[in-house]
Amino acid sequence: MNIAVVKYNAGNTASVANALERLGVTATISDAPDVLRAADKVIFPGVGEASSAMDYLRARNLDTTIRSLTQPILGICLGMQLLCSASEENNTECLGIVPQRVRRFSDGHGLKIPHMGWNVIEELRSPLFDGVNAGEHFYFVHSYFVEKGATTTAVCEYGESFSAALQHENFYAVQFHAEKSGTTGQQVLENFLRL
Repeated sequence: MNIAVVKYNAGNTASVANALERLGVTATISDAPDVLRAADKVIFPGVGEASSAMDYLRARNLDTTIRSLTQPILGICLGMQLLCSASEENNTECLGIVPQRVRRFSDGHGLKIPHMGWNVIEELRSPLFDGVNAGEHFYFVHSYFVEKGATTTAVCEYGESFSAALQHENFYAVQFHAEKSGTTGQQVLENFLRL
């Protein structure tokens, strides 16, 4: 199986590749559009800041490439947020694939920002969660979140309810770090590889 991991200077590509390696899959980390188009599946991970990540994608024509992909795509953390229409993080126009907005957590809930650590997800409705039960714990690190909407396939609570996962056509995404979420995260990655 030919798996490509999008390289766009947003960190976390190595830990995703290592998680896939533990599943017996060697991934190619690349920012070359032809490599992404040729892959059976593409993973779009990320840790970082939305506007500089979008600048990198646009400079290499990766924004157009990602929008045009027809194979299964998995966005993780920042990768999920960049699939959306826009982000409050530096007022960034994102890829516009998923018609939902990214907002910053409110300081008004008395919770630490970023949301960091283990939290449960509920209302699972995606093939990514085959064999995963509602109430399972996943590892999150983020200050921004995707609002709930028609494409939401799992939710999490942190002061307010937000999208823990999305699906729109061939684009799947999770806000948590599947690659750092132990056996439950591994199950999500395995399920993606089976799509």
